[in-house]
Amino acid sequence: MSQKLYVGGIAFTTTSEGLRQHFAQSGTVVSASIVTDQFSGQSRGFGFVEMSSADEAQQAVSQLNERPLDGRSLKVEVVKPKGDKPRSSGFAGRSGSGSWR
Repeated sequence: MSQKLYVGGIAFTTTSEGLRQHFAQSGTVVSASIVTDQFSGQSRGFGFVEMSSADEAQQAVSQLNERPLDGRSLKVEVVKPKGDKPRSSGFAGRSGSGSWR
């Protein structure tokens, strides 16, 4: 089963194809995309790479995290499934004292 990776610290000059080629050294890349601003089309400095297996994804993290691509150090992490996110209590900024003062 494929595994998606978050990639941060991407240089503004890096292309999706360049990202794909960089990650191909760690295994089979299913997809690679850089997130861009919807108005300007400029890179937002992060993107996603999908590796063909969880083992290849872990290999990419260990080989490429904090390694440079186009002059910038990448931050590579496994994307956690949406169901794993902690839920908000709905009371942002409320202290644990149990009273409103």
